[in-house]
Amino acid sequence: MWLRSFLRSMLLGVPIGVTFLDTVGYVARVEGISMQPVLNPESKNTDYVFLSRWSVKDYNIKRGDIISLVSPKDPNQKIIKRVVALEGDIVSTLGYKNQFVRVPEGHIWVEGDHTGHTLDSNTFGPISLGLVNARAVCIVWPPERWQALVAKVPEHRMPVSSQI
Repeated sequence: MWLRSFLRSMLLGVPIGVTFLDTVGYVARVEGISMQPVLNPESKNTDYVFLSRWSVKDYNIKRGDIISLVSPKDPNQKIIKRVVALEGDIVSTLGYKNQFVRVPEGHIWVEGDHTGHTLDSNTFGPISLGLVNARAVCIVWPPERWQALVAKVPEHRMPVSSQI
């Protein structure tokens, strides 16, 4: 009897759980120092963030959003970066092959907050929107770091020219 109940719960629970994770979002561990000081401000602590898949389903991405994306260098790795520029914007790069880049249609320019300690668009160029899989909404762990993540581009990294 308990086995039948367990199996029924599994048959209903697993698809609902998978659908939630694929559609709404999930919690992920942030590793490394590339987003300091916003994420992992002290290297001894690790932040966990809620990543909302729902908020990027229509590629509704804004400058300043912190997003999760598939690494253009390693498709098995997900990285987390800040959106600095949108398609059509002209951005001043930091060591990229061209000093200025106009972000092509269907692409964004992303950077880590810890300049010089991050692999980002300054390394691999504009990012296809198709690589974006979620937006970081808030820090959920550790409890003393609970906070919403604010979409803000540092003043010194604003696009040189923007479409909006």
